[in-house]
Amino acid sequence: MTAHQLRLSGVVEESIVDGPGLRFVIFTQGCPHQCPGCHNPKTHPFTGGFCMDIETIFEQFQENPLLDGITFSGGEPFMQAAPLVQLAKKIHSIKKHITIYTGYVFENLLKMSKQNRAIIDLLTITDLLIDGPFLLSQKNLELSFRGSANQRLLDQQEMQKLIQQC
Repeated sequence: MTAHQLRLSGVVEESIVDGPGLRFVIFTQGCPHQCPGCHNPKTHPFTGGFCMDIETIFEQFQENPLLDGITFSGGEPFMQAAPLVQLAKKIHSIKKHITIYTGYVFENLLKMSKQNRAIIDLLTITDLLIDGPFLLSQKNLELSFRGSANQRLLDQQEMQKLIQQC
């Protein structure tokens, strides 16, 4: 795998359940959380899936002018923060929205960013972050864009407030 590639589990070219509006969704491969009850357990192994060039993903995304944005899901997207930053910049260059699902809580991502600058770079370009592990004990199918009640929807303004608090 090169610096301009992502290891993916899959791609969904149109989704209305993985963030606001019509979304292009990439499911990254590899997850350290392995939450019991996860709806994507095949994404857990770091050696599974397939590699795809960032440029190819961007070209596929651009084929549908009706898309509102892209969603990075998983697996755990922040395990591949550097190449996702490259893709996110391309997506923002055409004024499209970026949603990311992560099993980490935002505050832990901030701590991790001290060792990996790409994490804070990805957070600052994210329009909507859904954070926190899936907790089977808090499963709630009535929540928008979330699987369990502990998960938060954080827009860029809310993330900036949390950064100032930390």
